[in-house]
Amino acid sequence: MIDAKPTAAPAPRLWPGLVAMTALQALVSLALFAPGTVAPRAGLSVEELSLFSTAAFAVSLVSSFWGGTLVQKVGSLRVAALCAVAVCAGMSLATLGNGWALLGAGLVLGLAAGPETPASSALLGRLVSPEKRAMVFSIRQTGSQIGAVIGSLLLPPLAVGLAPSSAYAAVIACAVIGFISFERLRPAYAVKIPAMPNLGLRQRLQLVSSDPRMASLAVASIPFSGMQVILNTCFVSFGTSELALSHVEAGWVLASAQGAGLMGRLGWGVVATRLRSARAVLVMAGVGMAVCALLLGLWGAMLSWPILLLLAFLFGLTASGWNGVFIAEIANLAKPGRVAESTGAVLTVSFIGLVAAPPLVAVLTPRVGLGGSFVALGLTAAAGAAVLLMERSHARN
Repeated sequence: MIDAKPTAAPAPRLWPGLVAMTALQALVSLALFAPGTVAPRAGLSVEELSLFSTAAFAVSLVSSFWGGTLVQKVGSLRVAALCAVAVCAGMSLATLGNGWALLGAGLVLGLAAGPETPASSALLGRLVSPEKRAMVFSIRQTGSQIGAVIGSLLLPPLAVGLAPSSAYAAVIACAVIGFISFERLRPAYAVKIPAMPNLGLRQRLQLVSSDPRMASLAVASIPFSGMQVILNTCFVSFGTSELALSHVEAGWVLASAQGAGLMGRLGWGVVATRLRSARAVLVMAGVGMAVCALLLGLWGAMLSWPILLLLAFLFGLTASGWNGVFIAEIANLAKPGRVAESTGAVLTVSFIGLVAAPPLVAVLTPRVGLGGSFVALGLTAAAGAAVLLMERSHARN
């Protein structure tokens, strides 16, 4: 346990902690998607990008299992600082510029991507009342899109104007600032952390499979997650190789998609509230990302600039904006007192999409191109939406 604050000390404020945890997610997101945004200038192939993403998310899955234990021992802000160190190390490896170094960068970044969610949940969960928890966690979830938007807008110009290594150096600079900020905030949030549930892989899968509604949600999240990671990782390469866009233009189009994803993470919750059905919103998101992927993969090169931007916006709105409603639906289905366990269990299944989609695209792209890969993933996303729709119909009957 870390040292507790005196009982007479005032409760720490919510907003500095929320800003810090949102910034942590933005930093990790920025690092994870940096290679994809500089790939054309750095000469990185789809295979190399796929290995990087697979390594990062495979390690993050493993590290997420002991993230809660680490939070108990050193505290959320110290974990955040360690994540910033991992980002510095990973981006330093990436600056070497070869495929093996990029693979090593992915392995190291996985050590940051796994523990950051348990660290944020432990800190924010005790700072906010239950009735405000959904909104606070939704705000925190926008960190992923904030990091992606910043990376899409700023890193391609740095790579083109200077060198790919300068883009990685910019991420390292952000990580150093983050490390200093997290360490300065740490004393204000040093409290004893209660024991967190620590489920193994078998227990997590049993928890998911015990409820058909939870199981269908988990299965649908696999192709949804795969579509999201490929949009973020491979779109800039797709834009320059098959859509006749410049490197910077491809970054702008991706930024449009990521900005829409940020809006979706908040806006889809409003839609789900009005429809009184988070599952219906997830079905719409699955159909939407499938249609966008098919249109982009089959006819993207024929689209005008305004139509391409609009399609990218809708693509990001669906493929990157579904996560908040997804987590809310897990919370609705979870048994009382088991929200954290259920969320971790379903997200474990979701990681299959994050890990499997990049090598699938690496296999498909030499044969059908990146456009064909988007079409294939679009079909899997449609299948995920169908799973949700069929389970919903079965539940009604």
